[in-house]
Amino acid sequence: MDEDSSAAVPSFIDGEVLMRLIATAIVVLSRQRTVPNPVYPAKVQSAYNHLVLHCLKRDVDPPGSIAEMVAWASERPLERWPVSLPEEMLGGDGLLVDKETRTPTQTCLEWEVNAADPAAELFENERLLEAIAVCRAAQAPEAYTAFRRHLTSQPVLTGAELAELGGDPEFGLLLHPILKRCYEAAPASYQRDGVYMQCQRCRCLMVPTSRGGFRCELDRCRRDGKTSSGAPLGGSKGGVLQLSRPLRVFITSPGLAEIELEQALIARFGLSPQMWPNYDAYDLRVVLPNGQAWAVDVKDRVNPVLLARTTKPFRVDPPFDRAFLVVPRYRFAENDAYGRIFARHLPDEMSGQITLLDDQRFLKLVASARNKTGGSHA
Repeated sequence: MDEDSSAAVPSFIDGEVLMRLIATAIVVLSRQRTVPNPVYPAKVQSAYNHLVLHCLKRDVDPPGSIAEMVAWASERPLERWPVSLPEEMLGGDGLLVDKETRTPTQTCLEWEVNAADPAAELFENERLLEAIAVCRAAQAPEAYTAFRRHLTSQPVLTGAELAELGGDPEFGLLLHPILKRCYEAAPASYQRDGVYMQCQRCRCLMVPTSRGGFRCELDRCRRDGKTSSGAPLGGSKGGVLQLSRPLRVFITSPGLAEIELEQALIARFGLSPQMWPNYDAYDLRVVLPNGQAWAVDVKDRVNPVLLARTTKPFRVDPPFDRAFLVVPRYRFAENDAYGRIFARHLPDEMSGQITLLDDQRFLKLVASARNKTGGSHA
């Protein structure tokens, strides 16, 4: 076969590579605000073409259009796609698009970027790492901590509120230009009758559903049934802004779990955890009464395989005696093999360096360690 005829043979893609192409295409489509020319971006058309080729190779009827591919994503769990994936990779309910809101699920976002922290992969070079660099230069670690806490507690702002933060003494004077780039205009599609609805738990904007109500987009709120409790947010001067979607899912959501863990350590044990120490070396540093320091990273991830593969050693400054990866309890409840799957896929060099626990088991371990040292809290 000569070079020209070889080049004409189609390249068949399967498995994780194909699923990542499809997930990326769905996320790209969700970010479109206008009709481009051509109608579908190259990444979207390429993903569809590869899916069709793969289906034909396997004698499976392919989706008849890109719109039908998106319909598959809202109706078919990953286990029903004609794509070769090990069972451990399926994760959660397996849907790439939420059937009620027609938006990409967290599962989809995790497939889009295979990194320990997808938000970091997408945005840190332009947002979080820039904030760290500015704060380091100003020798202001407290400003970075306040910035991170803000991204967790204020995923939605009005234009007027964002402008006012420019005079905030905690971090706004230093980081306001970066903060402005973290937010984007809330889409009109999130409104119903001219009103946005803000989740009372996570404070993200809720998404209108096909049934006439609203639904929180974060897994942590949906999984425990807290999906319909919201507060109306009308139009305002400067409009309504929200953090970009990856930041909401991968910074705000685990950030809420981080702050809940911080508050539990304070209230139950009288400890004073340090949040995002040394410009985000890890999420919490907990010093026990015996002087032992524990380092904690909190992740709220659907897929334990993708989490394990890219787990890396913590930075060693500030120093610690033990390292923990803490995941909210509900992830273990929906996948009782979560811990075992994580352990099987953890890189060999990380074996023994980090302990995975759900948040409730971590708090019990803190209580046990504290009792052994004779600590008490009135």
